[in-house]
Amino acid sequence: MVQFHEHIITDLLEDPTGGLVILSSGLSLPKLVSSLLLLHHPSQGTLLILSPSPSLKSQILHHLKTHHHFSPENHQITEITAELPSHYRLSLYSSGQICFITARILIVDLLTNKIPVTNLSGLILLNVHSLSEASTEAFIARILKTLTQSIYIRAFTDKPHAIVAGFSKTERIMKSLYIKKLHLWPRFQVYVSEELERAPPEVVDVRVPMTKYMLGIQKAIVEVMDACLKEMRKTNKVDIDDLTVENGLFKSFDEIVRRQLDPIWHILGKKTKQLVSDLKTLRKLLDYLVRYDAVSYLKYLDTLRVSESFRSVWIFAESSFKIFDHAKKRVYRLARSNDTKVNGLSKNTLGKKRKLKRDDDNEEKADGASSTGTNSEVILEEVLEAAPKWKVLREILEEIEEERQKQALSREDLVESEEVDSGIIVVACKDECSCMQLEDFITNGHQKVLREEWEKYLLSKVELRHLQIPQKKKHKPRESKGFGILDGVVPVTTTKNAESTSVNKQEHDALLAAASEIRNRCRRDYIVDDEPQALVDSKHQKGRGKGQDKRGRRKNALNSRNKDDDANNKVARSDKPEISSSERKGQIADNYPAIADGYPENSLKSASIDQGDIRRRTQQPSSAYRNAKQIPPVHFYAQESDQPILDILKPSVIIVYHPDMTFVREIEVYKAENPSKKLKVYFLFYEDSTEVQKFEASIRRENGAFESLIRQKSLMMIPVDQNANCLGLDSSMESQPSSSQNSITRKAGGRKEVEKEMQVIVDMREFMSSLPNVLHQKGMRIIPVTLEVGDYILSPLICVERKSIQDLFMSFTSGRLYHQVETMVRYYRIPVLLIEFSQDKSFSFQSASDIGDDVTPNSIISKLSLLVMHFPRLRIIWSRSLHATAEIFASLKANQDEPDEAKAIRIGVPSEEGIVENDVRAENYNTSGVEFLRRLPGVTDSNYRAIMDGCKSLSELALLPVERLTELMGGQKAARTLRDFLDAKYPTLL
Repeated sequence: MVQFHEHIITDLLEDPTGGLVILSSGLSLPKLVSSLLLLHHPSQGTLLILSPSPSLKSQILHHLKTHHHFSPENHQITEITAELPSHYRLSLYSSGQICFITARILIVDLLTNKIPVTNLSGLILLNVHSLSEASTEAFIARILKTLTQSIYIRAFTDKPHAIVAGFSKTERIMKSLYIKKLHLWPRFQVYVSEELERAPPEVVDVRVPMTKYMLGIQKAIVEVMDACLKEMRKTNKVDIDDLTVENGLFKSFDEIVRRQLDPIWHILGKKTKQLVSDLKTLRKLLDYLVRYDAVSYLKYLDTLRVSESFRSVWIFAESSFKIFDHAKKRVYRLARSNDTKVNGLSKNTLGKKRKLKRDDDNEEKADGASSTGTNSEVILEEVLEAAPKWKVLREILEEIEEERQKQALSREDLVESEEVDSGIIVVACKDECSCMQLEDFITNGHQKVLREEWEKYLLSKVELRHLQIPQKKKHKPRESKGFGILDGVVPVTTTKNAESTSVNKQEHDALLAAASEIRNRCRRDYIVDDEPQALVDSKHQKGRGKGQDKRGRRKNALNSRNKDDDANNKVARSDKPEISSSERKGQIADNYPAIADGYPENSLKSASIDQGDIRRRTQQPSSAYRNAKQIPPVHFYAQESDQPILDILKPSVIIVYHPDMTFVREIEVYKAENPSKKLKVYFLFYEDSTEVQKFEASIRRENGAFESLIRQKSLMMIPVDQNANCLGLDSSMESQPSSSQNSITRKAGGRKEVEKEMQVIVDMREFMSSLPNVLHQKGMRIIPVTLEVGDYILSPLICVERKSIQDLFMSFTSGRLYHQVETMVRYYRIPVLLIEFSQDKSFSFQSASDIGDDVTPNSIISKLSLLVMHFPRLRIIWSRSLHATAEIFASLKANQDEPDEAKAIRIGVPSEEGIVENDVRAENYNTSGVEFLRRLPGVTDSNYRAIMDGCKSLSELALLPVERLTELMGGQKAARTLRDFLDAKYPTLL
């Protein structure tokens, strides 16, 4: 264990009531928690760990079980789930073990008195930055502190920037959890920095120059982002200090902007709303530029063009044209045969012998590989620009292998070297998709990887053409240069438009011709699969067989061509700037890479890996890379998986392909735990890129968060005697009896009446929301049960079905709401539909722009109107927030009896015979028959019960005379109306 973890644990143990620990990101929170758990002994009582995320839980268990002090007798770890019966859960609460438990199970067991609180030693809360005063965790803390003061509550988080968001969030969380002490452990803390810098690893900082087109795309995106931010500033609705390009690089930027705009979201114009969405899209574009290959990036841009072209603001900015244009030039370009002599030979040859397309496997020599079948002037040249980091990664791996071979020859004492150097190399990427692609690249080379992506891209073009023929017409004007709405640029002239449209048509035709050619080739290749085994072997040298000769007889010639092309490629690339690598053995502390802001898009992943997969994947190296320099075996690690990979593999070389602040600090902690181990770390950065900017900004942002926390801690006001004994009715509820005391002074000498405790029966599923917590704060007793009808039972007459706005829309769509209201109307005299808004959002059901003039079936207002017309007794309550709902519930219960728990549970639950016990009006009669009866002319709400009592069935009703109907229906007119309706003949044409 690192020493600063010992200091943190010592500080926590000094205060028996607990504390809040805020760590820098990456300083091994799971290890800290597992070390704290090792100090727990069954004699202290049961220790509950509340709602950890699955990855955090697995890491804690891993560190706990690998620790040499771990003993299964003293540290038994179980998980309490809803599937466990209540008596078994009770035994676990009394066992003295360490238990993982969810907040919903724990709060229900606390409210039903199924937990012996005296047997609990403490509560551990993780990811405390996501909590609030109204969360279920705060509810649990309040009840536990009310029942016993001896229990401790320890809370942890390693997201300092998230816990400073909002007004004094840290102080409010501490008060709601009854925590008095705050422990701050930033990376610049003395104990932390001294220990991590005592034996730092050897660091190699490799700055990779970006290609010309990548720099162009990055510059264009930043320009568009800046233009969007300028437009946003004009709205005067957002704090200008937050609207910077640097802040826009982080995912939390969306949250900052939405938090400010949510209360007025309903009055914002469409353009402002779209700008918020556009900034999110632009941030993804910047992130994906340095993360994915050129073809995948172009494919993603194509999807954006289709999905966002009509409503988007950024796509019409002046610079957005450059983004699409440069992305296209990284993959292919169009050339005319009369302009370039170089491609003439390629094109003419192709015109005569199209088979060469299948045999060509190189990015440079495939210039004229695809040409338009009808238009002979335009040739599609494939560029397929490889990511600059790919080449550098391979060079680093080759260099590592050379160094190892030299050391193996020069070193005599091999046994010691094996102990010091494990020989394991880890390449850390942002996501799983990047890992798979890099693995493919190291196995097969960049040419084949890009070729496969390119062919999948072309095949998807053909599929789109067959699926959506009209889409082709819509595409053409989009390809042209945009109207500079943001920059105020004059639209393009008509002649340019005409020219660009014709070029786009030629380009589109060229792409479709190339794609159909690949598809035809694939079909031919599938037919050839039945040929002798030798041919199959020659195909499977690359796994998917692209670029291999179908018949096998040209194989040697092709291999030699590939080698020549490799040499040509190296010569062609020699004019690129050299990689400036500076080795620094000093502090790794200044080398924090950017915070994890990536989110792999499933669509991108599936598009770049699964779609159009023609051949099986194998790990055999391609023929072009067989004679290349040897590289050592490599382990690829996706940072998003959150696995303790360093402790499992114990690598000696780590290549940080996508720099990430959290992962780099994990490397620091790993090196501090193994000071004698030789460790070399390579950082791969794109020079002059937003990757570096984001990397540096993440450190500044976290340091700023800790500086803010240090200031807050010095000014924080936490009551020294803070406990939960002052709970009960709040001041607004307590003021009522005192004000009415004058009216009862003559009764028994002014003795105050004992106020009855309010009770609310709550459905178990409602504990996912925060409303039960707020009701409990109001002094109401919460009774959790499983209800078949309704969510909240306020009295024997009032039943409430609670819906959030999102849930309301979904319930209308699925038809669930109609059924729920129907059962409430059947069993309760006052059925209530509560529509609850979020406190931080506008108290507006729809924007003014969304409300139409006509009644339409899709309109939510129309659906609500139909619901109320169908169920006239239904009452609708609109609530602004949770606290407003609690006030409404208190006022509704003011003159009502308390609800009966046993009866509420029984309602709606049929017995084995299908009849509900003690039910006066539900399944004891034919529901559909009653509905039919109530729709007959003359039958009203006041007389339908008398009709049901007077006759047993609808067939008997049809035979009753008018005199008997008059008695049952209470009037001659109603009886005559019904009789005429029943006796009326059906008119015919005969």
